Amino acid sequence: LAAHYKQITDLEKDEVRALGGLLVLGTERHESRRIDNQLRGRCARQGDPGATRFFLSLNDTIFRIFGGDNIKKMMSMMSLSQPDDVPLESGLLSNSLEEAQKKVENYFYSVRKNVFEYDDVMDTQRKIVYGLRRRALLDPDEDIRATMVEFSDRNMEDFATG
Repeated sequence: LAAHYKQITDLEKDEVRALGGLLVLGTERHESRRIDNQLRGRCARQGDPGATRFFLSLNDTIFRIFGGDNIKKMMSMMSLSQPDDVPLESGLLSNSLEEAQKKVENYFYSVRKNVFEYDDVMDTQRKIVYGLRRRALLDPDEDIRATMVEFSDRNMEDFATG
């Protein structure tokens, strides 16, 4: 069975190569350049022919968030305005998009970093609380009263100081 399907996929692979390889069409750029590069990598694996083409709009989310209106104004000032059905290919657009992607990546990096730091704080607090709980549960009978009085005093002090 595997040999049968290998033969079929080999024929299809040869047919795709003869037609110029795989063409990956993207209708939007991702916030992360890594994802876009993965899509590019799908089209030309291991030396196979292929191409990638992204079709974007200045109304796409990434442009809207990061200055699409400014890009539109710049393009109209620089006489780059064209009818809607004519593709825009400009280094300015590519650079603007890459800068926007970098900003998004940096934002998400800082969010992940903050979450990691909060998790560290929570872990420290968790260890303290579990240590106190263990102490309350496992203290010998003669020490449990002193432990509970200590916890009670701490709680009253915390309550009194606000």
